[in-house]
Amino acid sequence: MDHPFVSVIIPTYNRIGPLRRAIDSVLTQKEADFELIVVDDGSTDQTTDVLSSLVQSGLIKLIALGKNCGVSAARNAGIKAAQGELVAFLDSDDQWMPEKLKAQVDFMAQNPSLMISQCQERWIRNGRRVNPGTRHLKAGGDIFIRSLSLCLISPSAVIMDRKLFSEVGFFDESLPAAEDYDLWLRVCARRQVGLLNRELVVRYSGHLDQLSAQPGLDRYRIRALKKILLTPLPPAYRAAAEAELARRKAVYETGRRKRAGPRPKVLGEALEG
Repeated sequence: MDHPFVSVIIPTYNRIGPLRRAIDSVLTQKEADFELIVVDDGSTDQTTDVLSSLVQSGLIKLIALGKNCGVSAARNAGIKAAQGELVAFLDSDDQWMPEKLKAQVDFMAQNPSLMISQCQERWIRNGRRVNPGTRHLKAGGDIFIRSLSLCLISPSAVIMDRKLFSEVGFFDESLPAAEDYDLWLRVCARRQVGLLNRELVVRYSGHLDQLSAQPGLDRYRIRALKKILLTPLPPAYRAAAEAELARRKAVYETGRRKRAGPRPKVLGEALEG
C-alpha cells in the first residue's frame, strides 16, 4: 500500500515474545487502512530473523537500527519513515482491540479540529486484570496542567496527525525514560486532546524491562519540565509548571539525601538553575 492513511509504529528491543502478540493485534485490525512499521532498536534476541517472513510477505516494514539507541530514537525513525497522514504507536508489550484503529480514525474524522486523540486502556498486571484508579484514567480537552503531575497520555492509546511533529518536535533522544511525558507536555501546551472513552488498548505491566519501572524517573521529568519552561506558555501554565518543577526537585533531593549517595551528574544538571 503506497499511501496508507495511518502509519502504526512499534519500537522493540529484545521482546520477541510479546512483540508477536502486538504485531498480530495490528494485523487483525478491522476495516483499517494502515502500514505497520516495526523498529528494531538493536535487539540481540533474533528479532530481525523471526520477523523476516512478515517482511517478505509485505505485512510489515522493518527498520533495524543496528545498535540500541533507545525508544525515542526508535519511534523517531518510524515517524520519519511514515507515509500515513495519521501516526499511531503501540508499545511492543501491549496490544490493541480489533476495532481500535477504525474507531479512532472515525473519531478523528468526526472531530476535524483535533490533531491528537487517545482512548482508554485495560490494564493487566502480572497476568491479572486490575482497575486503574480514577486519577489514572485517560483524559481529554485542555489537560496541560493535569499532565504536569501525572502522565495522562499513553503512547499505545494515541493517534495523531503527522504534521503535529513539525509543530512540537520529535521524541527527545537524550531522555532514556519519561520521553513520552516530555513530548505530551509539548503537545498539551499547544493542543486540545481528544478522548474516545472506550477501552481499545490492553496494557501489560509488571515485567522488569518496563521503562516506566525504572528508578529515578523524576530526574528525567525535571529535565522535561525545565525544557517546557523555556518555551512560551500562558501565565497559568507557566505558574503550574514552575510549581511542579519545585515540587519534583524537592522530592528528588529528599530521596537522594535518604540514600546518602553522591549526587549523580545527571541530577546535578537537572537541578541547577
